[in-house]
Amino acid sequence: MPLNGPALGHLQILLVEDSAEDAELICDMLEQAGVAASFQRVDDEDGLVEVLSSGRCDIVLSDLSMPGFCGMRALELVRELHPRMPFVFVSGTIGEEMAVQALQQGAADYILKHSPGRLPSAVARAVREARSEAERARVEAELMRAQRLESMSLIAAGLSHDLRNILQPLLIVPDLLKTRSDDPRIHQLADVISECGLRGSEMAESMLSFVRGSRRSSERIEVERLFNAVDLLLRGSLPSKVELHTELKGSGLALDGNFTELQQVLLNLALNAIQAMPEGGRLQLLAEPVTDVDGCAQLCIRVIDTGIGMPSDVMERLFSPFFTTKATGTGLGLMSCKRIIEGLQGSIQVTSQVGEGSQFDLLLPISGGGAVRSESIGDLPVGNGQAVLVVDNIATRLSLLGNALSSQGYRLSMASDGAGALHHVQQHGLPEAVVIDTALPLMPASQLLRELRALGFSGPALLLEDPAQPVDPAALADSGPLHCLRKPLEMQHVFRAVDAMLAEAANASAPA
Repeated sequence: MPLNGPALGHLQILLVEDSAEDAELICDMLEQAGVAASFQRVDDEDGLVEVLSSGRCDIVLSDLSMPGFCGMRALELVRELHPRMPFVFVSGTIGEEMAVQALQQGAADYILKHSPGRLPSAVARAVREARSEAERARVEAELMRAQRLESMSLIAAGLSHDLRNILQPLLIVPDLLKTRSDDPRIHQLADVISECGLRGSEMAESMLSFVRGSRRSSERIEVERLFNAVDLLLRGSLPSKVELHTELKGSGLALDGNFTELQQVLLNLALNAIQAMPEGGRLQLLAEPVTDVDGCAQLCIRVIDTGIGMPSDVMERLFSPFFTTKATGTGLGLMSCKRIIEGLQGSIQVTSQVGEGSQFDLLLPISGGGAVRSESIGDLPVGNGQAVLVVDNIATRLSLLGNALSSQGYRLSMASDGAGALHHVQQHGLPEAVVIDTALPLMPASQLLRELRALGFSGPALLLEDPAQPVDPAALADSGPLHCLRKPLEMQHVFRAVDAMLAEAANASAPA
């Protein structure tokens, strides 16, 4: 087996040597020892800098003393331009003190020209050690990146929770304004406030779901919602010269999959497209139903850019592990995209022309759930004096919920925590229904419900669920009739949920 073996491959060796004869002897010795390599020789500082700056090199073999140039200066230049490149001195004479200094300054080894037997093994060892060090540095960088992402996840969770609480009034107040006024200007103002609150809440939720990942392995995904989430995440960092356009050719487009993974695929492709347009251009996300060669319906999501495009040799290796054209890339992004799409029984098709741009087509099975229709608000239901207890530790939301439900004809009681709720029930009697925030401190919603049941409460409960902390069905198995509503809340949904659960309870208790 050749000395360098299959692990090292074909080496590019740079010789810093003023003697052509000595350089030839070094080349012959390495080739005879089985080192597969190409050689290039320089004998001055300008030549060394030119090769290091423009060419690929695996190792530098340098003489110590040359006319007008010094091997120690060559070592200094190599360390400046390529800190991890292996460097071996091959010299006629090198004193012990100079050898120690060379090793201290980063030389991997030194070989005497009159005793060159160790040269092939020294070259192979130096290259292997350099590559191992580079791999170790890459793994450490990935570990640091993972730790940063973990920290970002914790920060995003806290910020998302606080931001949703701050935005909650913007989703509740507009409905209250509409019910209290027939003035179209007030209605228009309410719509503007509601839209701002909704977009802010969607942004907070998109950031949190992307960092944390979806908790459901598969769900029905509206393509419009997916595009909106990607749009929200891209807008803040989109270069001024890049235009982003999204388009849906068809209504109610949907597919089954993991929302976060598909979001990751589109973000990865979109960010690659942005980097391929350094002078600006147009980035388009487009979705449309198509038919494959067998006549089966598919959903095609296209990511199209007007960037620099890709040559054929890059296209051939596009999905190869660790292949990248980026200086700091890992080469895993597109491979991950391919794995996710194929995991959904889909495929990726790529077309590209140098100077004209690239297009990625994601072909996926289309969901059979039919068109997604938005909920009609219609006339808001009203109560008939039923006693409702609301428990929420966020004072602003508690006040808004209480005022809103009171205005709809319910008899309201409010508490900011579980202990306060139990005290109120003991003092004033049992409610007909309870509305409980699942993020209560000290006493969780499951425990509060058990305590209420122990006091005789048998009515329905509406749980206000935090997306970051979903309700555990096992913890609420014996808690009676339950309904869940996901935060951030929109008031018309609260009115409908309270009305529906009271009507269901009334029907259940009515005589047959």
